Amino acid sequence: MNGRAQGDTEPPDDYLEAAIQRLLTEHNAIAEQGLTVTRRDHSLVVCGEVESAQRREEILRLVLERFPNLPVTVDIGLIRTEAPSTVEELR
Repeated sequence: MNGRAQGDTEPPDDYLEAAIQRLLTEHNAIAEQGLTVTRRDHSLVVCGEVESAQRREEILRLVLERFPNLPVTVDIGLIRTEAPSTVEELR
């Protein structure tokens, strides 16, 4: 999409953040609205939380498949989806 060769150090195009955000929101298998895409130096960072490592890998695969020459850093954490196994003590 951006036509740059891999290894170029130009900043990403102005609309790439929005394009990736839209891809993640509108993709049938992903539909993630809780992720943010921000520019950092000469790359983009995808941040947020998802429920599994497999979902995080699918998101990365999708972004890299759609934007193969774009330097992307993934800062996606995992959230706990099961009930707590211990009682929380408040003091």
